[in-house]
Amino acid sequence: MKRNKTEEDVYILAIESSCDETAAAVVKNGRQVLSNIISSQIDLHTLYGGVVPEIASRKHIERINQVIETALSDAGMTLEQITAVAVTYGPGLVGALLVGVAEAKAIAYAADKPLVGVHHIEGHISANFIEHPDLEPPFICLVVSGGHSHLVMVKNYGEFEILGRTRDDAAGEAFDKVARAVGLGYPGGPKIDKAAREGDKHAIRFPRAKVDGSDYDFSFSGLKSAVLNYLNHAQMTGEEVSVPDLAASFQYAVVDVLVTHTMEAARALGCGKVAIAGGVASNSELRSEMKKACKKAGLTFYYPSPVFCTDNAVMIGTAAYYEYINGVRSGWDLNAVPYLKLGER
Repeated sequence: MKRNKTEEDVYILAIESSCDETAAAVVKNGRQVLSNIISSQIDLHTLYGGVVPEIASRKHIERINQVIETALSDAGMTLEQITAVAVTYGPGLVGALLVGVAEAKAIAYAADKPLVGVHHIEGHISANFIEHPDLEPPFICLVVSGGHSHLVMVKNYGEFEILGRTRDDAAGEAFDKVARAVGLGYPGGPKIDKAAREGDKHAIRFPRAKVDGSDYDFSFSGLKSAVLNYLNHAQMTGEEVSVPDLAASFQYAVVDVLVTHTMEAARALGCGKVAIAGGVASNSELRSEMKKACKKAGLTFYYPSPVFCTDNAVMIGTAAYYEYINGVRSGWDLNAVPYLKLGER
């Protein structure tokens, strides 16, 4: 959607608090980042081996005002200069979401600014617009993170068709569980990725699941169980386990399924553009294999920088811009919706 040069600039103050990152950003006209502030809780949750929802919510309350003030300061802007306030309202941890939603509503009301609620997955998809000015819908986007594995047809800005989704564990969730099982700890994705670089991805043949009647759906529970069974068998027989080989083989099995399904969908739908998004989109094996597959198929491949793959407010501001210019406004009754589906309002 091209802007008319005579139109006024749109400045979005965006807030993201769906999990364990307290983030705020100012985005100009959907694609220009004026500030990007992220306060991560990862060191704190590492102590527990995963995100503790109540702790995450408390930390959001402690940090959110400072994060927003810094985002405005770094952008050199005041609230009066902001066009609208955007916030993630689902899906995510309900307590964490509520902190961001309440803050955004209070700021928008006090400053007399429009409020725009944004779907978290729409935000991840929109992260691709930040660094790729040439990218316009339609395109296929693979969204993979700790909580989501979606294959989405992006028909237009704010218009999506879900082609496939996970039937059990999300890809990132499987990474975390396998990392914990082999003693790598939390967060699992980066640790598996790092260990895999020293291993042989063909050392162990792990299964690739196919969901009957749903060509593009994912299932990683069986793969996770196969890894646990391999570890248990090695323990019972006294075999030594090569963690780098196991990490590389497991990672390759996940990536193989993700890439195969994406390529099959692009071919079937005749779509020439493919993008990836979400925390797992920063995985080096996924980027490498998707790049190779797209080149072989003659498709254009898009992916965000790692800082825009994990949860951030810039992606929310980008998504909100297109919702805003399409006339979307949220009321003061906006609430957190932890299981919000893509495309719902």
